[in-house]
Amino acid sequence: MSVLVGLIVALGMLVIVPAGLRLMDAPELDPVRRAWPLFAVPGALCLWLPRGAPAATLAACYALGTVVLALHAPRRLLRTRSAAPAEIAVLTALASPSVAALALVAERLGHRLFGFGLDILALTVPHFHFAGFAAALVAGLVCRTVDRPAARFAALSVPLGTLLVLLGYFLDDWAELAGALVLTAGMWAVALLTWRDIATAGRDRPTRALLAVSAAVLVATMLLALSWALGEATGLPHPNLTWMAATHGLGNALGFALCSVLAWRRLAPRRPVPRRPVPRPKETPA
Repeated sequence: MSVLVGLIVALGMLVIVPAGLRLMDAPELDPVRRAWPLFAVPGALCLWLPRGAPAATLAACYALGTVVLALHAPRRLLRTRSAAPAEIAVLTALASPSVAALALVAERLGHRLFGFGLDILALTVPHFHFAGFAAALVAGLVCRTVDRPAARFAALSVPLGTLLVLLGYFLDDWAELAGALVLTAGMWAVALLTWRDIATAGRDRPTRALLAVSAAVLVATMLLALSWALGEATGLPHPNLTWMAATHGLGNALGFALCSVLAWRRLAPRRPVPRRPVPRPKETPA
């Protein structure tokens, strides 16, 4: 795994996922949030070890945490019994890190999972942290905030596009291109709504700047994703994987995901911290 991809993945594990979990209106996730460093730190460490059993063991520790997180998706679905677009996006965010972790364990072990090359497995890890987790979460937040058909479209098309890209891995490049088209349409809808409806809604200047950067970056990074998928399907000239990691990957990690979670953290209402009762001093008899 290259240094750049490792840094991007570590950002997703250590910052984006735990910050994103705090944005979910889900008190039942509090134990996972508190325990997350126990899973994420070994996962981040495994990125800097050579492929082999020690690196795969540390990756498996992270995978365990993502499975615990993913198990909250069916529980949440049974509890809410909701198929609203925003809820579908949140369920996608809960499940996506487990897909990334499965690819990570195989890549760290040097195993060609389902016949995929190690370079593809390595890039699957950041893809499902940022396109799978961060993008779906932000699309859900936008859908809950903006009551527009475009917001509901974004909350549905981002999970659908992510799923189609995954299926394209197993089918062919044209299926992957279809997934990239759907995902790009959803992400551009997120960018438009963020720019037009959220960033301009009278927020403070730092929050507006973070939202504006996240929206602007999406336009460029998803255009790169489209060019890569189109080139893979048609044979037209397109950026290679190294260039995609340095542009699309880095831009989505820093410009979109990090700026988005920081901005939405500033927008989120703070949950009140319960106060412990102060014991009264015992009265001594006169």
